[in-house]
Amino acid sequence: MLDRFHRFSRLMALCAVVLFAASLSAQNATAPNAPKGSYPSRVDLFMGYSYFGAHGTLTLPSGATGPRYSAINAGAIGSIAYYFNRYVGGQFEFAAHPNGNNDGLYTAMLGPIVRLPMQNYTLFAHGLGGAAKLGGPNTAGLGNEPYTFGPAFVVGGGLDYDIPYWNHRFGLRLFQADYEWIHDSFPLNPAMAELGGYTNLSAARLSTGILIHFGQVIPPPPVALACVAAPASVYPGDPLTVTGTASYLNPKKTATYVWTSDTVKVTGNTTTASVDTSSLAPGTYTVKGHVSEGTKPGQMADCAATFTVLPVQPPTLACSANPSSVNPGDSSTITSTAVSPQNRPLTYSYSTSAGSISGSTSTATLSTAGAAPGNVVVTCNVVDDKANAVSATTQVTVIAPPPPPAPATSSLCSISFERDKARPTRVDNEAKACLDDIALNLQRTSDAKVALVGSSSPKEHHGGKLAAERAVNTKSYLVTEKGIDASRISVYTGGTDGKTVSTTLVPAGATFSETGDTPVDETAVKAVPRKK
Repeated sequence: MLDRFHRFSRLMALCAVVLFAASLSAQNATAPNAPKGSYPSRVDLFMGYSYFGAHGTLTLPSGATGPRYSAINAGAIGSIAYYFNRYVGGQFEFAAHPNGNNDGLYTAMLGPIVRLPMQNYTLFAHGLGGAAKLGGPNTAGLGNEPYTFGPAFVVGGGLDYDIPYWNHRFGLRLFQADYEWIHDSFPLNPAMAELGGYTNLSAARLSTGILIHFGQVIPPPPVALACVAAPASVYPGDPLTVTGTASYLNPKKTATYVWTSDTVKVTGNTTTASVDTSSLAPGTYTVKGHVSEGTKPGQMADCAATFTVLPVQPPTLACSANPSSVNPGDSSTITSTAVSPQNRPLTYSYSTSAGSISGSTSTATLSTAGAAPGNVVVTCNVVDDKANAVSATTQVTVIAPPPPPAPATSSLCSISFERDKARPTRVDNEAKACLDDIALNLQRTSDAKVALVGSSSPKEHHGGKLAAERAVNTKSYLVTEKGIDASRISVYTGGTDGKTVSTTLVPAGATFSETGDTPVDETAVKAVPRKK
């Protein structure tokens, strides 16, 4: 038996070497994009043959070494393993070895199991604990030990092969090699030929059989990251953000975001980053994003977002005047209505073809002082901070002043010739006041003239002759007594409404209406000097 145990130990060592080499090769056996059916199973049901190679003896109550336990060549084993993830699960196992030469064994144990799935093979290891029902040894002439329960422990591992048919439902357990330890105490009962004592039984257990797979452990999808720039097109200086949307993150882990770019300045370490566009030339730019929640494959992802910087558009400008028509010397308000498509800062200036203009904002004031009547052209200018300039013009009409009103004649005083019956054409002293006033008006306006219209009464004989003499005598008085230039005095005869001379002041540019009046032929009428 000792030789058998040594051989089994060497077999276990060989299996350990095989398992270790296979595990090393499995480090590179990854299948992140494995096809359907290649994911590891969720539940494995194992049924098969088991060999129990016992190595131990019974220790009698006296302390003496009793009979040795024998190997059990034929046994059955079954287990069910449930896997929490790709690698770790829990296992329950039952084994029966009832037909040894002098012993029998039943075990029921459970514990953790770990596996390393590869493309077609799976390495596994487990550690189980539970109960063992051990009977024997049975020795002729000495007695026997009845079946008694005691603690049992198993540690070991093996190699499974996945059958690539029937939708990967079946597999083969190529081998399962375990070390099993059992402790059992037996009662002493001579009446029943029970030896009593205890045993610490060590054994090597080898198993093989069929696997049935149920379900699949599908790994979570790899982390994905999509990012987008908003807005997709901007002008220099406009705000812009890049937002990343990560998928399939583990909520129990903290994700880390990193934003980079080879050409633009990016700030931010969350799902959103800000981009500085103030100094960018027109063109297309790219911002890269990276999210990670670990260092393993599938726990990180990258993305890229592009955006376009558009060339700055020049501002638009409209120029208007209010009022658009002014009197000479008046003012008009000039308004510049300017819009920058990119909301750039604007600077205003103005110029004019006449007059003067003041202002450097969106409004200015035009003064038409000194401007001739006609159209004054005002130019409005706007330039943004990128030196994009635009101009527009408007007009202000300076209205020509209306011509002065035509001079009008005005009636002055009237001279009466009723008082001197004997001399009906004589200018008497009573008329001096009127004539002095006429002279004063002529002296004040050196370019004015006076029209004298003589009249007569219907009762007078030769009334027309008397009317002419009265007008001529009145003129003579103004010329001789007041020094008025005779060329400035015109004489007429008028109606027959009375013995008078009416006087009319005729300013320069005015015309005396002669309607109903007749100019006097002064060569035919001789003036009579006024005698005191």
